[in-house]
Amino acid sequence: MIEIKELKKSFGDLPVLKGMNLTIPSGQATGIVGPNGAGKTTLIKTILGLVKPDSGSICVNETLLNGNWNYRKDIGYMPQVARYPENMRVNELFSFIKGLRNQEPVFEKELIEQFALESELNKPLRTLSGGNRQKVGATLSMMFNPDILFFDEPTAGLDPRSSHKFKERVKEEKANGKTVIITSHIMSELEQLVDHVIFILDGNIRYYGTMKALLEESREDRLEAAIARMMGDDSPAESAAADKPVQNYSNTATEILTF
Repeated sequence: MIEIKELKKSFGDLPVLKGMNLTIPSGQATGIVGPNGAGKTTLIKTILGLVKPDSGSICVNETLLNGNWNYRKDIGYMPQVARYPENMRVNELFSFIKGLRNQEPVFEKELIEQFALESELNKPLRTLSGGNRQKVGATLSMMFNPDILFFDEPTAGLDPRSSHKFKERVKEEKANGKTVIITSHIMSELEQLVDHVIFILDGNIRYYGTMKALLEESREDRLEAAIARMMGDDSPAESAAADKPVQNYSNTATEILTF
């Protein structure tokens, strides 16, 4: 479970997170959406410990983030753009990350085969295409079998076949009870992979609830249209959805990164 209370973060005079309160239960698949600059990536990086908040608290699986990094062993993170040492080979990167985490991977071989990376293992990272770099990031995020998975624009740069394989893998992780959090501008992708939606606008959570409820409230059939209403349409349906109080749902009835 991820619990966030009164989280605030500013960069200089620019407030980015404005007192967020949020609970994401274990085993829930959640999509985080919003316009560019809304605070989505800052929120994720704050949870990962890559950005220090100005105030507020974050608990991950009942561990308060106060300098204790052990909770990261339960997290897998696939950034939108990963930065790796350009001269390092792919297999060297995998060995390096295993050493940093001091963990043995559970699904390394399986994921390498699933994403067809066998022929890339001995290549320097600088020679990889954008899509293959994304597949390396996907493999790193899931090969240690973490309980919580963060994917930031995960299919950007992937060809249709690789995108399909990635989404099928995420569905498997979701079925196995993993907590899955995805940020994406591809709404059809979220429709396939998540059940709950968090809509962030200007550093505030404007909606948090099930996708089904959002579609019903906005009177739309597709997530893209429902989100578009909340981003600027002044129709009555938009106002009803955007003014709805933030809800927390539980399941009781997304540089070199070592995640």
